[in-house]
Amino acid sequence: MWARDDAKLDRVRSLMEDEGLDALVVRAPDNVLYLTNFWSMKGYDACVFPREAEPVLICLEASAEDASRTAWTGDVRHVRGYDEGDARPVPSRTLDAAVDAARGYGRVGLELSLGTQASDRMVGEPTTFTKAWFDAFPDAVDATGVLARARMLKTEQEVARLRIANEIATQAMHHVRRRVEPGMKESEAAALWQGFVHGQGTARDDVELALPFSLVWAGKGIKTFTATADLPVVEGEPVLFEIWVCADGYWADHTKNLVVGDLRHDYAELEQGLLEVYGRALEACSPGRSMADLDRSVREGLAALGYPGQPSHPVCHGVGARAHEPPYPHQAAGGSFEEGMVLAVEPGVYWDGGGGLRVEDNFLVTQDGLEKLSAFPDGVVRC
Repeated sequence: MWARDDAKLDRVRSLMEDEGLDALVVRAPDNVLYLTNFWSMKGYDACVFPREAEPVLICLEASAEDASRTAWTGDVRHVRGYDEGDARPVPSRTLDAAVDAARGYGRVGLELSLGTQASDRMVGEPTTFTKAWFDAFPDAVDATGVLARARMLKTEQEVARLRIANEIATQAMHHVRRRVEPGMKESEAAALWQGFVHGQGTARDDVELALPFSLVWAGKGIKTFTATADLPVVEGEPVLFEIWVCADGYWADHTKNLVVGDLRHDYAELEQGLLEVYGRALEACSPGRSMADLDRSVREGLAALGYPGQPSHPVCHGVGARAHEPPYPHQAAGGSFEEGMVLAVEPGVYWDGGGGLRVEDNFLVTQDGLEKLSAFPDGVVRC
């Protein structure tokens, strides 16, 4: 199990002091994980994190064993999944426990402007915040910014956990590379990748649970934000793997490309230009460099290749206890890259009618530039 990450928790408390916060009350599974090391099974759990006292983890009775094994805090309070005298849903009991644990703290921070959250371990039925949760803390202030600032910079332990997720993603791509063949459906290629992550990733000695998430597109199926379908793998055309691994709550976010046989000429030309833009982007992510300049330069580089307006998605974001988290470099915003950030850099081009390429990997910002966290090659890899 992971030892308590005091460097991370001390940074949170320092930021809380700057904002005059006496306690945080969080319910998003990734924030509960971040502050307690407990990864929720159903998302019914919460954490009250004081600036100057022991944190309180509130979790389901059924998760008591998991909490005792993984949580960093000794104060764990259980709520019943079924209470014969209480017909309310479980989160109502979680809220009661959170209000009780937060009683006595002056200025409390909630996730008032949280836009996204990571999945719980069960994944299929993500929880949402109810009005009652916010109404129970009428004087609370928004602590989303405090958590975002803390999470943008990774500790040594967090980087180690991200390396594990990246390693699993890489091994799964090598597994698929040896097995993909013409005529195989996109969905079958995705299943190969997902099966390896869940099976072999979870079997590792340093992982309790590895979960796979993927979008896999072949040839003309390559588009943005469409589901994996059943198009066949075609010799000479790329198969794009938009892939995420979650290993005990920490994520890897990659886009990798395979091809059976020799890459078709038009794709090879696009690959060359895209990798040149990608290389310049990586050079621009060193400490002190402008985030706005990165976004602007990538888009200008793709426009120079003949693809103005591409891509239709962000070209860089943070990775940690969520697959997508701050920072989000944007040409209309500010900010500079800092040592300790972990970034996904992902320029892409998508052709009208289908087809195109995207490249993406995860990188640690170091004093000397970027360190790639996975070993799988960029570009289009021949099977």
